[in-house]
Amino acid sequence: MRKEGPCGTISPMPRQSRIDAPGALHHIICRGIERKQIFLDDQDRDDFLERLGQLLLMTHTRCFAWALIPNHFHLLLRTGTTPIATVMERLLTGYAIHFNHRHDRHGHLFQNRYKSIFCQTEPYLLELVRYIHLNPFRAGLVNTLTDLETYRYSGHRALLGKCTTSWQEIMEVLARFTEDLGLAQQRYVAYVADGLMLGNRPDLIGGGLLRSAGGWEQVRLASKYGEHLKSDERILGDSDFVEQVLGLASEQLEKTERLRSKGMNIDTLAQKVAEVLGIKVDEIWRGGKKPVTVMGRSLLCHWATSELGMTAEAVSKSVGITAAAVVRAAQRGQALAASRKLYLDQ
Repeated sequence: MRKEGPCGTISPMPRQSRIDAPGALHHIICRGIERKQIFLDDQDRDDFLERLGQLLLMTHTRCFAWALIPNHFHLLLRTGTTPIATVMERLLTGYAIHFNHRHDRHGHLFQNRYKSIFCQTEPYLLELVRYIHLNPFRAGLVNTLTDLETYRYSGHRALLGKCTTSWQEIMEVLARFTEDLGLAQQRYVAYVADGLMLGNRPDLIGGGLLRSAGGWEQVRLASKYGEHLKSDERILGDSDFVEQVLGLASEQLEKTERLRSKGMNIDTLAQKVAEVLGIKVDEIWRGGKKPVTVMGRSLLCHWATSELGMTAEAVSKSVGITAAAVVRAAQRGQALAASRKLYLDQ
């Protein structure tokens, strides 16, 4: 049964887990419930971008492309110090709460789970930058590519030097064309213009085997010669890349399932944290800002989200703090674990 979260978010139903790792490239697509609008005016869009920017800088998550459409948005992100799922949970929850309050509405804002596609950097990074930045044109929000250069709510104009966005990666994208900045921008504009001839590019956003194999022509050729291509709906890349990513995901899943099979839950995890830190378990559950309590809760939130695969929302209900506070605590816990070389299975 689906479990509903606060103010417009929906906790994941049992299904294939998301795949992530430090440095992973993700194409994120998130739509409004029943395809309704999630941005009603520029104030909504500006609020969303402010929240997004703060989160990306805080979590060292890199953004290569983005576009806001009235009823959905696209992001191209590379995982930093915090899992993409945690970044998105905090972004969507915070924005939905503010949106509902501002527009005097209740209920869900976003449609089920957002789509997160784990992407092979080469050759897809530039393809996805172009695809995402052409979305306002495809949606009819601008009429020409010249208009797109002044559209405020995509990352296209930042790549052209027409604005400054502190949290958007500019040089890494442009350097793929040439080291000369001006010439790189010219080539980028030409590259985007060429993308108009390619249509909606379903191979970049759906299709499982089609997407993973690089197109139906590759699927047909492989089948002709009896080659089995590894594919997965959550991954955009060639067969070898898909197999590598699935191996990574399998290792993480096996680790999580192994811990759970041993009876590890939030309560037993708190006991483990207390043991590792040499404190009493009561100190972890006690509220307040006492250093030992903050330290214990931070490590608990970090291991609960990263090792047990719990959502920030689920941890918040157990610990008695907000989901946003869980995310911040998990970041502190991650730094603590790294500095003291603390491991859950030690």
